[in-house]
Amino acid sequence: MMPFKHKVIVFVTAILILLFIFYKQVLLQSTISNNKLNITCTTTMIADAIEQIAHDKINLNVLMGPGVDPHLYKPIEQDIIKIAAADIIFYNGLHLEARMTDLFEQMNLDKTTIAVCKNIPTEMLITSPEQHNYYDPHIWFNPKIWSYAIETICETLQKHDQNNKNFYATNAKTYLQKINAMHEQTQKLMLSIPKEQRVLITAHDAFEYFAQAYHCKVVSLQGISTMSEAGTKDIQDLANFIVDHKIRAIFTETSIPPRALQAVQQNVQSKGFAVRIGCELYSDALGATGSKQATYTGMMEYNVNTIVHELRS
Repeated sequence: MMPFKHKVIVFVTAILILLFIFYKQVLLQSTISNNKLNITCTTTMIADAIEQIAHDKINLNVLMGPGVDPHLYKPIEQDIIKIAAADIIFYNGLHLEARMTDLFEQMNLDKTTIAVCKNIPTEMLITSPEQHNYYDPHIWFNPKIWSYAIETICETLQKHDQNNKNFYATNAKTYLQKINAMHEQTQKLMLSIPKEQRVLITAHDAFEYFAQAYHCKVVSLQGISTMSEAGTKDIQDLANFIVDHKIRAIFTETSIPPRALQAVQQNVQSKGFAVRIGCELYSDALGATGSKQATYTGMMEYNVNTIVHELRS
């Protein structure tokens, strides 16, 4: 059941967007600008997939840039403009963008809104341990699953832009081949870590699909959504786990403040054991524009190299 506060936020956001579309409908009609589709997407992972497939054939706007936590995202006026002007809106679809998912579903009556997860077989999805009616939205961490999202993006672009249908198909095929090569290399690297050391401790539970794909265990301080906060008992329990299992390193994330894991580290030290905080991992957003981590494959390669270095050393 959606919390009352959540319902209010969704309702107010929907009203604001509908009002804005009404007053700006003359200027912001859903049209193809310069013979290009106007695309708006929510996250950087989705944006990278669109760019890899479409290149310069579309106009692309991204609502949540590098370092933005989609679980806590709130739209601003500029975002509403991007949403109103879009011919197609791509979003995760598994309540990653907690305050926006219901809105995009409602908007589908008047505008093309596509949940990139829609064609993923249900049996491949991981159920949320916190809310059994929901699935874990961090699907990009298993490349085999993420490939379904890429195919959905490609098919949608082809449907709405027949002139570039073959262009999109060729690029999607090349991109999927690149992802598969990255996946195979990641498997080899992760298996180079002794099984008992293949334990990934992170700020929030974003890496279960990664664990599924690469045969490791994930233990996190927070749940799937960062909307919940870790308490004193959570910190103590995780510290005890680290000491009991002699974990060498724990990992902060680029989109989440590190203070909670720093508290875990201090608690571990008080028990006479030392655990280091490794380099940050990318979880809910890609890296800064221009960096290697600004692409999906670059982010995955960076993460696995960081994990292997920290857990094997």
